[in-house]
Amino acid sequence: MSIWSRIADALSALTSGEALSEVFDRLRTPPERSVAFAIAVIALGAKMAKADGQVTRDEVTAFREIFTIPQQDAANAARVFNLARQDVAGFEEYAKRIQRMFSDDKGTLTDLLEGLFHIAVADGEYHPNEDEFLLRVSEIFGLNGPCFRSLRARFVGDVAPDPYSVLGVEAGASMEEIRAAWRAAVRETHPDRMIARGVPEEAVKLAEKRLIAINKAWEEINMEAPQ
Repeated sequence: MSIWSRIADALSALTSGEALSEVFDRLRTPPERSVAFAIAVIALGAKMAKADGQVTRDEVTAFREIFTIPQQDAANAARVFNLARQDVAGFEEYAKRIQRMFSDDKGTLTDLLEGLFHIAVADGEYHPNEDEFLLRVSEIFGLNGPCFRSLRARFVGDVAPDPYSVLGVEAGASMEEIRAAWRAAVRETHPDRMIARGVPEEAVKLAEKRLIAINKAWEEINMEAPQ
């Protein structure tokens, strides 16, 4: 059964009048967590679309870069998106329920936030409302601070990415600390580790761009270090 069929099953389990946000309280264990991950990206992406006031073709394309959606399953993805947009519950309620679900796994929450950044910048513009949205989501997820700055440095092209921010370390950190942060980041980016965290196989392609950015940051710092 494809992940989209499992999403359809999860949506059909909602009783009449229940909000989409209720689904996160029911998908707490593998393999359902991968279903929750996909629904979370779609739902928060829909809420974020309301933050900047529009859904562009680029943002839709960016979502399809994260998830491969067969034509026959497009309706299921669209249903999740529309349910989230129409739900009176605010994005903070969604984020809180998602945080409770993945409270034992900061890695998955980071993967989710990364997916939202990928969608936010897809149209070539990072709207101030999107920045506020993502910062608040990161705070609810418990990822504000170095993690948020690291993702923002990688995705937002207003300035050249700071390699220290990409690795989530201070500029004054020792080479030992920086090397440890780089190795940990590479380890957490391995596809097997991501799938084990509950990230659907369809979304693991996010790791490709992440690994390139991580290794580039390490190389830049390493080249500048005294030999």
